Amino acid sequence: MYHGEFETSGGIPAKVDPRYVPIPDEWKERLRAYRWNLIRTEPMSPALNQSLEQVLADRVGAGERNPTIRFWAWDRPCVVLGRFQSVRNEVDPDAAKREGVSLVRRITGGGAMFIEPEGAITYSIYAPLDLVADLELLESYRFFDSWVVEALRSLDVEAWYQPVNDIMSSGGKIGGAAQARRGPAVLHHTTMAYDMNMPRMLSVLRIGKEKMSDRGVASTGKRVGPLRIQTELPRAAIIERFIETFGTWCDLHVDRLSPEERESGEQLAASKFASDEWTFALP
Repeated sequence: MYHGEFETSGGIPAKVDPRYVPIPDEWKERLRAYRWNLIRTEPMSPALNQSLEQVLADRVGAGERNPTIRFWAWDRPCVVLGRFQSVRNEVDPDAAKREGVSLVRRITGGGAMFIEPEGAITYSIYAPLDLVADLELLESYRFFDSWVVEALRSLDVEAWYQPVNDIMSSGGKIGGAAQARRGPAVLHHTTMAYDMNMPRMLSVLRIGKEKMSDRGVASTGKRVGPLRIQTELPRAAIIERFIETFGTWCDLHVDRLSPEERESGEQLAASKFASDEWTFALP
């Protein structure tokens, strides 16, 4: 159960949908075998948000932190590039500068994401690799996002998981996930569209435009179904339902970053994730 600011609900109903695959009870038992921490951070820079991915995954892997779920907050718009993408191939740098959109690179693969602070819902899961070591990679993606599909369906969003890493609905793509295995830990993070400024996004990203380079992983354009349109709920209310649902699946406790974690994240942000060497690296 969730040990937080409100009581959790009971079971989450799911609509009958051939695209929806029911969640095995055994997966819930896997989560219940651990005590989980919940972190909700204040708005942070793109570089600090990314550096904390490395810091928290490594601390979980070292046994210095319980398995953790973190809900992000952003302090500015940005484009988040996948580990193996080229800035030149994905972004119009002049438009990004004009629109005040920062650039940052994450440590996981996949495509570029356009982020606005109130337009995205992002969460990360940091867990021992043993939790999914016996699952196929594609299964592990669905495992880590299966609870959020249940939460969406409880909000009358006809959601399902589509391999490799997409959360889909009848209204379009809701979000995408990425993973990284770091020694004895696994990092899984997902970003979902709550609202979208399409003109701004299309001016910054090279979606549908001629690519400038053939190096790196290209982003693919898919019809997006922002949750604001599909639910008419405030972003905060959707996040609360997500936390509530995750808390019905496991022993979840409110936590915060330690001073040491914050300091390590800030140092790594300055030395790596905010650097041009990292951001503009060619794969």
